[in-house]
Amino acid sequence: MTTFDKREEGFERKFALDEEQKFKAEARRNRLLGLWVAEKLGLSGDAASAYAKEVIAAEFEEAGDAEVVRKVSRDLAAKGAAITEAQIRVKMDELMAQAAAQVKAGT
Repeated sequence: MTTFDKREEGFERKFALDEEQKFKAEARRNRLLGLWVAEKLGLSGDAASAYAKEVIAAEFEEAGDAEVVRKVSRDLAAKGAAITEAQIRVKMDELMAQAAAQVKAGT
């Protein structure tokens, strides 16, 4: 194996690790968002955990944040909560930083 091959293999491993951590951080962010929204909806305990799982699953319906934002926006609107999409996206950014730190720390 040449030095170039070893470097390429190293870059590929780093890319795969980065993508895995990004995936884990996004899933954790969605869970945290789900718990935050559940609180706004008056849910607690098992109901809040179940709702958080629904939010995580929403991202798998359509890649990216759009479906997650739509889901929580609809749910909040149905309960009469006055939280805008912009506020949801700001919260998602805050939670992404928190989730990324947790994933990096291994917690």
